[in-house]
Amino acid sequence: MSLAISAADIDATYRLIKAHIRRTPVVEVNGADFGLPPFPLTLKLEHLQHAGSFKTRGAFANLVMRDVPRVGVVAASGGNHGAAVAYAAMRRDVPARIFVPTVSSAAKISRIRAYGADLVVGGDRYADALSASEEWVKQSGALAVHAYDQRETLLGQATLGLELEQSDQAPDLDTLLVAVGGGGLIGGIAAWYAGRTRIIGVEPEGAPTLTAALRAGQPVDASAGSIAADSLAPRRVGELMLPIAQAYVQGVVLVSDAAIVAAQQALWSTLRLVAEPGGAAALAGVLSGAYEPTSGERVGVVISGANTTAVDFDLAQ
Repeated sequence: MSLAISAADIDATYRLIKAHIRRTPVVEVNGADFGLPPFPLTLKLEHLQHAGSFKTRGAFANLVMRDVPRVGVVAASGGNHGAAVAYAAMRRDVPARIFVPTVSSAAKISRIRAYGADLVVGGDRYADALSASEEWVKQSGALAVHAYDQRETLLGQATLGLELEQSDQAPDLDTLLVAVGGGGLIGGIAAWYAGRTRIIGVEPEGAPTLTAALRAGQPVDASAGSIAADSLAPRRVGELMLPIAQAYVQGVVLVSDAAIVAAQQALWSTLRLVAEPGGAAALAGVLSGAYEPTSGERVGVVISGANTTAVDFDLAQ
C-alpha cells in the first residue's frame, strides 16, 4: 500500500519546523488519579502548543515547505486550524485570511483576530467555511492551507508522534488514544508509529467520521453534531489519511458529549489543566470506559487543544 508520508518524511519535516514550534511536555500520571483501576497513564500536553493546539505544527509545515504567494494564505477552520495558520502567518510575516463557521467558539475567534488575520465568519459548519475559502482561492490566488487533507499538514501533525516516542517519559507506550475530526492528527501519528504502538481513535458519538469511513472503505459524510463540533466535526475524514488509518489505526471508540465534559472537568480538578472539548475527547475515551486498558497496559493520551473560555480569569468579575 502506498501511503502519503513516511517516517523519513516526518523526520525531515520536524527538522524544518522545530524552531517554530514548542516541544510540548509529557506528564506521567496513573489511572487511579482519575478514579480508575491503577495503570500507567501518559499525557502529551499538546494543548500547550503555540496558538493553543497541535494544529500549529501543520500550519508551519505548510508555510515553510510550500511557496507562499505575495497575497498570502487562506484557511477554513472550526477555529483551531485558523488560529494556527494565523499565528504561523504572523510569525512568517505573510497575509492570512481565515474562514470560520458560526459554530466556532468565541475563544478561537478571539485568537485568530489577535494574530492579525483577516477573519470571515459565516455558515453553520466547517464545510461552509471550506466552500467559502475555496472561492477566495479562485478569486485571489492565495495559498490554501487545508486543515487535514493536505500532505504538509499530515507531516506537521505527525511530528507530535515523533516527539512523544522520542521523549524520556513515553518511549514504549502500548496504546495511544487520539481524538479524531478530519483525521490529520491521528493519520500523522499513525504514520509515524507504523504499527509499533496501538493507535486508537476517539470520536464524539455525534461526529463519527472515521468510524463511518472505515466501515464504508472510503471517506463518507457523517453527522456533525457535538459539543466538540468546532474542532471534531467536519463532514468526513480526509482522503490522504484514510489509507494510513486502514493500515495502522487498530480501532475507534465513540464517546458522548457528557463524557467529554466529564474529561474536561477531570483534567481541571485533578491536574489543573484546561482543555477545550475536542482537546479532552481522547481522555474521555479512557475515563468513560469506552476504551478499557488491560492490566499493566501503558496508555498514552493526547490532550490536543485548549482554546476555550471554560475558565474565566477576568479580574473585573
